[in-house]
Amino acid sequence: MAINNRSQRRRRRHRQRIAYNRLVDRENPLENLCEVEVFKRYRFRPDTVLYITGLLAPSLTRETLRSCALPPLLQVLVTLRFLATGGFYSLISDTFSSISPPSICRAVRDVCRGLCWVARQFINMPTGPRMVQVKQEFFAIAGFPNVLGCVDGTFIKLQAPSQNEPDYVNRKGYHSLNVQVFCAFNISIFMDHIRFHNTTQYGQYKGFLLGDSGYPCKPYLMTPYPVPSTPAEVKFNNCHAKTRVLIEQTFGILKKRFSCLSTGLRTTPDKACSITLACAVLHNIGIERNDILDVDELFVNQEDVSFDVGDQRDGKHVRDYICQAFFS
Repeated sequence: MAINNRSQRRRRRHRQRIAYNRLVDRENPLENLCEVEVFKRYRFRPDTVLYITGLLAPSLTRETLRSCALPPLLQVLVTLRFLATGGFYSLISDTFSSISPPSICRAVRDVCRGLCWVARQFINMPTGPRMVQVKQEFFAIAGFPNVLGCVDGTFIKLQAPSQNEPDYVNRKGYHSLNVQVFCAFNISIFMDHIRFHNTTQYGQYKGFLLGDSGYPCKPYLMTPYPVPSTPAEVKFNNCHAKTRVLIEQTFGILKKRFSCLSTGLRTTPDKACSITLACAVLHNIGIERNDILDVDELFVNQEDVSFDVGDQRDGKHVRDYICQAFFS
């Protein structure tokens, strides 16, 4: 009797193996879609999708003896679909019926990792003649001088992590990454604040960022007057706001193109950081190739992400000089 019971349990535990036919649309799934449909599904035109695939192909090619390995193009399409929708892997699998959810998970991981590896190729500060052009185009917006970029923060929702969970609860009471973003005049995203701080001290970048009142006023970071008391200070704040709105538009385009950043990431903080950086790289690739989304001009970031304001005395004399020299 005991032997029969064990046999029955083994039979019950046996699950039917599902075979996925990866030969379906394996060569080029884009061939059956028009350019509008490709952009709607993957947030990029076909030529940009192929450019991204060529960029990552060396790291995505599988050296395996197993049959029907997932080709780089499908890995890229799977990842772009996930980033565009933020859907569960099982839902993405329904779109790509020949790919299992575990394979989709691996593809998203590998493509995002590959994009992080090439991040410095697409996320960097302008230098030389390009830096001069950036300042001129910022000045043309509202007459604010010597601007290299704008900075602000945003929340990326997370599922509750298993480790250090309280550290990821923001002031609104939900779990998130607190992401600091820097943008240039053309809403492209550039390098980190620490490096900008160090290089301005050594004179490599002669200019500054624009931030809101949640940041400290520093020689390399201009903030508005908390309580403007003269017409010049009011004009300074107005021009500052008109120029800094570019960072709000950057958030709008970034989260509209990659809905996963808006709906939230159901993964660990480390993986969420990788996905967020991958989205920034893809965003800049789109800007570089003129493959972009439109955004409402009146888009305003309502999240008001704050950082430690620290000591605000260092940059006040610079702010006062700019106010008197350009807005009096």
